[in-house]
Amino acid sequence: MAFLFNAPNFLLLGFIITIFSCIIPFVSSLSTVSISETSNHTLICALIKSSNQQAFHLNCTSFPQGIQIPVNQNFSFSAIVAGNGFVCGLTHPSSSILLCWRFSINGTNMFNKRIYNGTALKQLDAGNSHICGIVNGTNRLECWQWRGFNRTIDQNQSFSSIAVGENFACGLSEIGKVTCFYSTGVARIEPTRNFSVVSAGFRHACAIYSDTHCLRCWGDMAGKEPEGKFVSLALGENRSCGLMSNQKVVCWGESRESNFSLPESLQDTQFISIEAKRSVFCGVLKSNYSLFCWGNEIFASNNFKVFDKVLPGPCTRTSECPCSIESLSSEICGQGYGLCRSCTSETPCLPSLHPPPDTPEGNESNVWDRRMVAFLVVGCVGSLALILVCCFFLIRYCKSGRGCSRVHDSGRLDETAPENGAQADEEQPAAAPENGAQADEEQPAAAPQLVRILEKRLSHLVSLGNGGCPLEEFSLEVLLQATGNFSEDNKIGTGSFGSVYHATLNDGREVAIKRAEISISTPYAIRREEDKDNAFLNELEALSRLNHKNLVRLLGFCEDSNERVLVYEFMQNGSLHDHLHRLQTSPLLSWAKRIKAALDAARGIEYLHVYAVPPIIHRDIKSSNILLDATWTAKVSDFGLSLMGPADEDSHLSLRAAGTVGYMDPEYYRLAQLTTKSDVYSFGVLLLEMLSGYKAIHKNENGVPRNVVDFVAPYIMQDQIHRVLDPHLPAPSPFEIEAVAYVGYVAVDCVNPEGRDRPTMTEIVHCLERALATCLAHPTLSRSTTDSST
Repeated sequence: MAFLFNAPNFLLLGFIITIFSCIIPFVSSLSTVSISETSNHTLICALIKSSNQQAFHLNCTSFPQGIQIPVNQNFSFSAIVAGNGFVCGLTHPSSSILLCWRFSINGTNMFNKRIYNGTALKQLDAGNSHICGIVNGTNRLECWQWRGFNRTIDQNQSFSSIAVGENFACGLSEIGKVTCFYSTGVARIEPTRNFSVVSAGFRHACAIYSDTHCLRCWGDMAGKEPEGKFVSLALGENRSCGLMSNQKVVCWGESRESNFSLPESLQDTQFISIEAKRSVFCGVLKSNYSLFCWGNEIFASNNFKVFDKVLPGPCTRTSECPCSIESLSSEICGQGYGLCRSCTSETPCLPSLHPPPDTPEGNESNVWDRRMVAFLVVGCVGSLALILVCCFFLIRYCKSGRGCSRVHDSGRLDETAPENGAQADEEQPAAAPENGAQADEEQPAAAPQLVRILEKRLSHLVSLGNGGCPLEEFSLEVLLQATGNFSEDNKIGTGSFGSVYHATLNDGREVAIKRAEISISTPYAIRREEDKDNAFLNELEALSRLNHKNLVRLLGFCEDSNERVLVYEFMQNGSLHDHLHRLQTSPLLSWAKRIKAALDAARGIEYLHVYAVPPIIHRDIKSSNILLDATWTAKVSDFGLSLMGPADEDSHLSLRAAGTVGYMDPEYYRLAQLTTKSDVYSFGVLLLEMLSGYKAIHKNENGVPRNVVDFVAPYIMQDQIHRVLDPHLPAPSPFEIEAVAYVGYVAVDCVNPEGRDRPTMTEIVHCLERALATCLAHPTLSRSTTDSST
């Protein structure tokens, strides 16, 4: 049947064409050579083809020798980037996992750290400190090791490539427009014509015109850009090089002695690709794919040669290369694949083209292109609008309670005391303000309904038991007798909904009893009573179905008239907070035992996030909620603020913030979006507290309140953790300092402002296991970090 060309069908065809045009794959541009400088070391890395399989391994060499990257030979990479003291590789063939290694000034060994695991990246670049990539499909820009960057850019912007400098980045759109971000050193004078390539140096950027292949540079650049046709660029600090259409390299800028230029022995050599970082430049020879580097006198001793044969660039299907492939490239890429040859035009490159004139002829020649672009944009926007409308109605359906289950909030805890430990803590829980007083005068009428809801949930929870063991229901008389009528002499602390008492039952069991405080009958008190009932049920609901050696075990409960009481196993050695800040002597005055306690707590939180179904978000991880039993095993306690989290790790709960000041995730507080990464942030604060001996919020030498994250994290990031270690502990041994520094890097990763850049609790557990093994067995360990510390 013929397709009728009427208006509706035309619109449908346009819609289909538009969607197809939006998902056409882009031939990626990924670097296969990287340069990293730190102190007096220069590390050159390249991808080398495996001898027995179609895989590309990372091969690195340092000048002088000393830096070693312990790469698993089972890993195959499609791209690598590097900066000051770090190297990152994009795994092959998925290009969806980004692994990074961090090395210190003395070049010690290290472990890798995954900083990205998601949709494939089609383009990747790194400056001296930051890493950015383009996500395939959406073409959005995402960066790592760059505090606050992802929040400042428009996520709807689409890019085909990215160039990263020092504290700035420039993106190239699919239609060839250049946009720069954070361009403090690069003035915001991006050129207005279309470009095919953009590259960034330390404080300047250059781009290649798509029509003439001429060069255009801006920012703080030394020297004047040369004339001629270029296919790629490599920019450093105060110096630059470009690969011309004849595949020869020309360099310009400043060096110590004179103007910077290509070494004389390489000036007639043809290259296939070039890379740069600060003062060092490298290029892959066209004739045999060997790697030569220059810009530093250390390379001259070996005639500038570094590797015999490397992968010059990303391998692409031969059919996707518009201007054929480079000779010899099928040999290294495999049958049907090769390295795309750069396309050049015959249009002359004239100085008058800087800046480009907006001639009438040029405008007329672009009319149809602009119409096509407008048509495609309208189609994409229409498709997006349709998806958003569907999502809107789906969300409304879920909120109505008919299609999705609703997660219960634990309510306000404005005056809730902070801890469930051996003694009360001066730290106070914080909660974001609510919008208005919610008709307090109506609360007494609702009290019977709340009692019925409480009774219904209680009967359900009792039937669940405790991890397969039935919960015991205690009578109020038994608990009154055991606690001396809840005497102050037996009070040992304060928890999320009441006071905690030490008691010994008739059968000899030592227990901790948490009792909700009784309020007088006022509208506000009834609201507070609802909050306490919620906290009581949250803790009962959480612990009734959990059973883990690093979670405080719930033995039973008592619900009698106005009394809400929970009964736990007794933790003989009190809270971690006491051992860090109150006790003069403690077995935790050793680095191995502190790391062991941190590992215990991490395992407990991991169990909540990963193995509980549905996952549980604690929301109040802090040192006073980590308790120690008779064998010094650390256990997580106080689940009064905990919530059942979303099953999908990437999703979140939209809730007002609750927790303890100093430990609360700032992203959760600001956006009211709760994820498991909020617990990770709090755990990072706990690690900093354990390393430094400072409270989460403490006073500096001038008596001004200070956050442990703001004070300690910068020292760790500068490899000076020894300046902020707890002075109550003995100075760490050479083996212990490796482990302690490693824990410091993990802590800094945990308190990353961007939740998605923080590690998971499973990753944290693995890191702490390695750190503890270092303390106990003395293996070599080194830095493994993500955003804030790599």
